[in-house]
Amino acid sequence: MGYLAVWKTLEELIADFRKKRRPVPIEVMNNLKSARTVIRISKADECYGEAVQKIEEYLANLEVYLISEGQKAFGSEYADEWLKRLNDARKRLPEKEEEETRFISGMPRGQKWIRVNPLEELSSEKLKMLAQQSEVTYKAQADGSLLVYGSNENVKDFIRKMTESQSLKLRRQKQKTT
Repeated sequence: MGYLAVWKTLEELIADFRKKRRPVPIEVMNNLKSARTVIRISKADECYGEAVQKIEEYLANLEVYLISEGQKAFGSEYADEWLKRLNDARKRLPEKEEEETRFISGMPRGQKWIRVNPLEELSSEKLKMLAQQSEVTYKAQADGSLLVYGSNENVKDFIRKMTESQSLKLRRQKQKTT
């Protein structure tokens, strides 16, 4: 399934809601952002098995909410048109999805990058340590996030180490509660 294509279609649907002055709850926007993050993680680390399940869960929740709200607000034809678009997006092969490119000033050309927000479980210091271990460069941003960049393989290694670190902490927490 073309997860990125489905995600982009849902993003367009949200943009259409806003254009028509239909409010979009914060939870919906958070699910959209989370889906995109997990899609990026799954591309970087195909071994991350829970990613596909989480992506499908986020996308399904978004689709159910947006289509039902669209049907209530704008009618059945509107909902049917968006369902058709979503079905077309699902049929796209993942290989044919274009990679998103963005320009970041001050970053060397040809570097891959990811912006990471520190969490309670993955502090800024821990992220910096993982970046050094993965041989990638990082810059602290004004909003508290870290811009991590380097070669494609090193950025993938950073993401892998970050997800392994998070998975290990979750397993330890589960063991403590049982």
